[in-house]
Amino acid sequence: MHIGHLRLAEEMADAIGLACVRFVPAGRPPHRGAPRIAGDHRLEMTRRAIAGNPRFLADDREIRRAAPSYTVDTLATLRDELGAQQPIWLLLGADAFLGLPGWHDWKRLFALAHIAVAERPGAPVMQSDALPEALRGEVAARQVADGSAAGPAGAVLLRRMTPLGISATAVRDALARGRSARYLLPDAVLDYIQENRLYA
Repeated sequence: MHIGHLRLAEEMADAIGLACVRFVPAGRPPHRGAPRIAGDHRLEMTRRAIAGNPRFLADDREIRRAAPSYTVDTLATLRDELGAQQPIWLLLGADAFLGLPGWHDWKRLFALAHIAVAERPGAPVMQSDALPEALRGEVAARQVADGSAAGPAGAVLLRRMTPLGISATAVRDALARGRSARYLLPDAVLDYIQENRLYA
């Protein structure tokens, strides 16, 4: 988790009025190979990254799950815990959102949560050539102007965020090559990586 993820969560929490933002490190992502770094380490880095922010919470449910980590399953367990009427927001970057039709059981996501999408400045999602037609229809039918969506799930909020061009892949690559990732990751996370020689 890098500074861009933290800033996205902070801005979205303010915009929507969220009392709690859960960070859920992936357990066994079905769309790619197993993460290079063990789940316990990724969970601890998440805890260190969000330390000091009272509305941020590290959630280990996917790390504990033996089965592949599908977002729809994670949201279903949250919905069971929080009840049918509690609004839930899934926060996504624009790139992840554009790939949504490739996700397992993706249309069910709208029955479980609202979706807030962080748009890049100058690249509105609805004007993107990459926006699949199926997703274009969902956004047109579900888009809201602010975070005061009615009901517990089903809305889509598109919101421009502070531009921070930080890529998790580029950060991992820099660490693997022994380059500095200072000011891209929280200092506590960098310290943990160095202490445990995670990318050496």
